[in-house]
Order: sequence, then structure tokens, then C-alpha cells
Amino acid sequence: MILYLNGIYVGLLILANIVAVKLFSIGDFAILPAAVIIYIFTYPIIDVIVEVYGKKEGQKTVYAGLIMQVLAVLFIIIAVHLPAAPVFRNQESFETILNGSFRVIIASLLSYAISQNLDVFVFNRLKSKHGQKKLWLRNNASTMLSQLVDTTIFIAIAFYGTMPVAVLGGLILTQYIFKFFASILVTPLVYLFVHLIRRQEPAPIVQKEM
Repeated sequence: MILYLNGIYVGLLILANIVAVKLFSIGDFAILPAAVIIYIFTYPIIDVIVEVYGKKEGQKTVYAGLIMQVLAVLFIIIAVHLPAAPVFRNQESFETILNGSFRVIIASLLSYAISQNLDVFVFNRLKSKHGQKKLWLRNNASTMLSQLVDTTIFIAIAFYGTMPVAVLGGLILTQYIFKFFASILVTPLVYLFVHLIRRQEPAPIVQKEM
């Protein structure tokens, strides 16, 4: 199951980066990138991995995701700069969708690396304290803290200097509120996956890690 979880996790990360250019609105409350509805599912997957397989496996998954995102950026840059065939008339649209700014890319990679590793760390510390009890607590506590860090770092790096600080604060707040409630709604998925894995697989040997 760990291979499937890793595959889904990495796939969601790449997909989130691709659709990030699309913006959608929730009434007059917020304007959000489409990536947010995909990215919120990466945290539960990491939490399931740490819960069942341990901290080291969670860290491996995070690093695999980082490596694949870097590779995706490199290959997208190559694809964008390949000479377009005369019959291909959508080069401009292709570049608009896939060719993000260098600053946004750096913001995305840094916020990902810091927040996802923080999620693994916090979740593992709470698991060491509570054992298999209070899964809902470590899932939500680690995810909510990590998503706050992720949102703050990404928006600060990507947009600082391009708009007033008050507007940046508003972007951080509205995105975090959406992620906060979304993380609560996906908590049952964590319980479901943990239950299915523990029922179908022998209990993995996981050393206690602090």
C-alpha cells in the first residue's frame, strides 16, 4: 500500500502545480487557486504514512515529492522552449498555463519542503505521546499548523512587494480559513485509509522516532 500512497501523493503534487494557474471564487469571500482543492489531500496521505509506517517513510515521501516537483519544473521548461511545429498554434496558451514565474516556483518549493516536513515532525511527536489514540488530534493539529506555515511562506515569497501588506495578510487569512475547514472535512479519509491498511497488511515494524 505504501507504493500506492506514494504514487497518489506525488501525482497530486504535480497535478496541483499544473492547475495552479486557474483561479476560482467562493462568493465574495475569497479568490483561490484551483491547486488548493488538490493540495489539501496531500497532508492526509502523509499523515496516514506516518501513522502506519513511521516518520522515516513519511520523510522519504516528502523528499520524493520535492524531487519530482523539481524534475517536473525542469521538463516543463524544456517542453516550453522546444521549437513549436508549424501546425501547433497554441504555443502562447501552452506557455501561459505551464510557464510559471521563477519567483512563484521557488515560493512553492520552499513552502512545500518546510510545511510538509513540519507536518511529519508534529504528527510523529503527537503519535509518540498518544500511541494509536487521538488520531483525529494529531491529524488536524499537524495539518492545520503546517498549512498555516505553507500558506504564509508561499504568499509572502511569491507576492511580497507586488501588493500592500494588508492585502497579503488578507490572502493568507482567506486561504488558510478554507484549508482549515477542508482539513476537518477530510479527517474521515485518514481514519478510513489507516483502517484499511491495518486490516489488509501485517503490522509494519516501526521504531519509535522523536
